[in-house]
Amino acid sequence: MFALALNEGVELRALDPWRAEEFLAHLDRARDHISPWVAPSFVATDLPSARAVLQRYADRWAADAGGIWGLWWRGTLVGGVMFVSFDVTLGLCEVGCWVEPAAQGRGFVARAVRLIVDWAVRERGIHRVEWRTNAANVRSIALARRLGLRHDGTLRQVYPGPHGRIDLEIWSVLADEWPAASAPSPPTVH
Repeated sequence: MFALALNEGVELRALDPWRAEEFLAHLDRARDHISPWVAPSFVATDLPSARAVLQRYADRWAADAGGIWGLWWRGTLVGGVMFVSFDVTLGLCEVGCWVEPAAQGRGFVARAVRLIVDWAVRERGIHRVEWRTNAANVRSIALARRLGLRHDGTLRQVYPGPHGRIDLEIWSVLADEWPAASAPSPPTVH
């Protein structure tokens, strides 16, 4: 088991299926805050569905096709980062994140995203990192900008939402554009 300290009191850890109970308690605190922005299948409502979400990501990790890590602040799970998809053959991945309100605006997520993107680019040879977000999610778009991603375009009315169809913005960064491309290597993510 590893825990990578991001700063004082914040750790990045694997979010494995055996943590389903803790993940569900976190989602109960975050549900209203993240539900408009993440896929409904992610926001588990009971222990079996929480375990299923984490098992899907564990299976992706085992298949070298994705992964998920949690952010613990002062010992409490408050959010996380993930590779929604990961394809070394194509050199393409999609990164995502979420956080509950109590941990919002503290820089935890940005630091964690930088670490996993650095790992993907440096260690795994990923060429293109994508960030896909609901066009109305201003916080997500602001984070994409802060991370140095570029807006590729907007896919109009991609999927249904509670108030009509949702536009999806695509942001990306290429390996040679990644802001950390010339920085020292970060610790390895396992």
